[in-house]
Amino acid sequence: MKNSFLIPVLIPLLLTLATCAPAAKGPFAYVTNERDGTITVIDTNTDHVYSTIKVGGRLRGIRLSSDRQKIWVAISYPTNEIQGEDKIAELDPTGKVLAKYEAGTDPENFAIDKGAARLYIANEDAGTASITDVKANRVIANMPVGVEPEGAAISPDGRWVYITSESSSTVTVIDTQTDQVASTFLVGARPREAVFTADGSRAYITAENGNTVSVVDTNGHKVIKTIQLPKEEGNAQLKPKGAAVSQDGKRVYVATGRGNSVAVIDGETLTVLALIPVGQRPWGIALTPDGKKLYTANGISNDVSVVDTATNKVVTTIKAGDGPWGIAL
Repeated sequence: MKNSFLIPVLIPLLLTLATCAPAAKGPFAYVTNERDGTITVIDTNTDHVYSTIKVGGRLRGIRLSSDRQKIWVAISYPTNEIQGEDKIAELDPTGKVLAKYEAGTDPENFAIDKGAARLYIANEDAGTASITDVKANRVIANMPVGVEPEGAAISPDGRWVYITSESSSTVTVIDTQTDQVASTFLVGARPREAVFTADGSRAYITAENGNTVSVVDTNGHKVIKTIQLPKEEGNAQLKPKGAAVSQDGKRVYVATGRGNSVAVIDGETLTVLALIPVGQRPWGIALTPDGKKLYTANGISNDVSVVDTATNKVVTTIKAGDGPWGIAL
């Protein structure tokens, strides 16, 4: 009892130390790992892994709700280990699965509207795009698009959804007001992803085998320019996959897959400014809201490269799970 006089002093001190412990500030980057069925959560303030979410299945496409409080991820089971489990899952920030939604077959990528009322899903093996009513949790439309549809992106105003189809080298435009195909146009060989500028006036389509980026005027859904990327970087052939656009539209960043680099494109002159070496097979790519840092999901080296966009240099590398594929921020 002779040390009891210390208790009133120690308790406030311990409480003070507890409140001084470093806390995650975010924003967070969420990286799908397709081979081990996990999501690596990175605190972009510290560039350290904050947590790992175990989901299961083959995880690829990933999106965040407009308030960044919900995570949406495409889950497929290509080996049919669990029949009928091809879904789009909705998770909270802790990784708790809140719901699973009907998604057609083998969903690879998808888009979600701002109100989280509709999902627009590319079903690769079926050659279709499906539309899911979230509230009813059922597919309300299923339409043929090109061969092997892979990418899905929605315009900022929510009017148009672009579905890229690898084997037919086409982009299918879905009018969200009618849930019908409004247009189809050709792009480079094996298109992978589409990304819109913040004002919605342009879209950029990456073509893996064509080694090109198509610039699209979204007013008429017409390709106005095709940007040819360098043929090779060292001994690696460039294979454009993921893309991200700065908020002001002045920079476009393209992950080059087997090229192990990110191509930087001037959004005004539409010319290639630089190639930034990153990890092995970068596919998914995302910018922080302030545009100061770029993150790439590297599927072979199993890590995430962090690029300082002011210097176009990798500032750190973060270990992820097995087979990083997509990234949302």
